[in-house]
Amino acid sequence: MKPIIGVTPDFNAGDRKEWGGREPTYFLPARYIRAIEELGGIPLVLPLLADRATRRRLLQQIDGLLLTGSGPDLPPALYGERQRYPFSIVSERRASFELDIVHLAKQADVPLLGICGGMQTMNVACGGSLVQDISSQISQPLQHRQRIPATNLSHTVTVTSGSLLRRIVRSVSMRVNSSHHQSVNAVAPSLIASALAPDGVVEAIESPTHRFFLGIQWHPEFLFERHPLHRRLFEAFLRAARATDRGA
Repeated sequence: MKPIIGVTPDFNAGDRKEWGGREPTYFLPARYIRAIEELGGIPLVLPLLADRATRRRLLQQIDGLLLTGSGPDLPPALYGERQRYPFSIVSERRASFELDIVHLAKQADVPLLGICGGMQTMNVACGGSLVQDISSQISQPLQHRQRIPATNLSHTVTVTSGSLLRRIVRSVSMRVNSSHHQSVNAVAPSLIASALAPDGVVEAIESPTHRFFLGIQWHPEFLFERHPLHRRLFEAFLRAARATDRGA
């Protein structure tokens, strides 16, 4: 059976000219859908429901959850800081839904893969914090917003021994693409860092007590067709989703 994978979209509340203008609009790059579909899953774009009971019911209808990236940032107030830099902020509707559904998925042991901003959301939802702007706050950082297309690899990350990520990629290091200006700062208490960039930036986090609860800072949906290590990430996620017991 092909697993059903809930995919979170971005949302324009009516204040972004590039996506729907004044008309509230859901939007999602097709590359996330394509990766799930081509590797054997059924992608289902999720509505950003406001009611918690309805969110819980929605989660019961899927086998895995994919938190996608986002251009705007989470409000720093969510991790106890004031906004220090003038970057755009994600819609309240999306932030509320994703932060809550991370908790619900963790409680229900629904496999969860977070990509880029999705990883950052996982960390904040579990009590961690973020570096608001890498270039302003980290000494001698790598170029984490690569100038070459995202289909190309940019830098190396070191994968933590004994981690789920290490078991998936079966390598002590891997090359990744990079398209982010924020990163995980304090890793949430229930999570561990499972990959680091050479400049110390956290590139992956995971829960050591759940079967699949993994966040990665890069974008494997650009890479899975040509790079086996990135393909393995989606394959492992879909394997875990196939084993989900919706009646639990």
